[in-house]
Amino acid sequence: MARESMQFDVVVVGGGPAGLAAAIRLKQLASENGADIGVCVIEKGSEIGAHILSGAVMDPRALTELVPDWKTRGAPLRTPVVEDRFLFLGASGSFKVPNALLPECFRNHGNYVVSLGNVCRWLGQQAEALGVEIYPGFAAAEVLYDEKGGVRGVATGDVGVGRDGKPTDQYQPGIELLGKYTFFAEGCRGNLGRQLMEKFRLGADSDPQVYGLGLKELWEIDANKHRPGLVVHSAGWPLAADTYGGSFLYHMEDRLVSVGFVVGLSYSNPYLSPYEEFQRYKTHPSVRDVLEGGRRIAYGARAIAAGGITSLPKLVFPGGALIGDDAGFLNASRIKGSHAAIKSGMLAAEAGFSAIRSGRAGDELTAYPEAFRES
Repeated sequence: MARESMQFDVVVVGGGPAGLAAAIRLKQLASENGADIGVCVIEKGSEIGAHILSGAVMDPRALTELVPDWKTRGAPLRTPVVEDRFLFLGASGSFKVPNALLPECFRNHGNYVVSLGNVCRWLGQQAEALGVEIYPGFAAAEVLYDEKGGVRGVATGDVGVGRDGKPTDQYQPGIELLGKYTFFAEGCRGNLGRQLMEKFRLGADSDPQVYGLGLKELWEIDANKHRPGLVVHSAGWPLAADTYGGSFLYHMEDRLVSVGFVVGLSYSNPYLSPYEEFQRYKTHPSVRDVLEGGRRIAYGARAIAAGGITSLPKLVFPGGALIGDDAGFLNASRIKGSHAAIKSGMLAAEAGFSAIRSGRAGDELTAYPEAFRES
């Protein structure tokens, strides 16, 4: 069966902060310039935000650039940070670093404790209001190339394939989504992003990427223990001194606390289990006191690209670009990435819009990495 195809100006793979910001910025530029531009976002989750783990401290500056009136539009940034704490944990106690000695990267006043999933749902609403076509529940399974080897779009996966790999009676081929440019915003170690990195040797001139594993849980705790806007970071126990990692407690609204534990994937102990270490972490008196009497209501895990600016690959290739965590836009020292993801999507969108307006298609958007270096 032949695949159906749909044609757009820009196809965005991934409905996270970067992908949605790119789609919104493209439509904003089209409106400002009286142009018509077709933008499609495909998202593997059942809905926008479904694969975004709740719990983050968000720097709002990129969002303010993208949607200056986000407060009046009801963006779910409702809990400003009111206090920072940093703890070094021992087996039975902890040492609090005086706030006067905290480096700037651990000072979060002006930032917000958010559910990033809710932020993405809100961004999805803003994108749809501007005319962006969003298709949740569709995973991009294949990169499509033109006769010159440039990217011309993606194809979604086939459905109705049996265990033997052969089509069943319910077989439906995937759909081709074709664009003048395709932005890949799949998150850390995206399947298609890794293929593009290899095909176009995008990492040839950068440091190797550094990865960690982040585990998160969302807890509803006793109201007497809840401190909306309190941000607690910690290091030390239960990890050994030679194992990179850290942990956090973010007090959100509605008696919710996001609990997280990060382990660098360079650990040398083959018996170390990040999940088990996370469970031990929750038994520490400084953490147990907060969670006791509460209930866990959600949990998950994800990979983290922590190499920073020196590990960023080449961002563009013929017909497309990497944005957000597909490229590694995480500022590990600040333990933040959503603002950088949004900004990267905006910069790629501006480069893409300019190229399309000038009649270009399928080439390298060199203005995007140039704008990043100057930003």
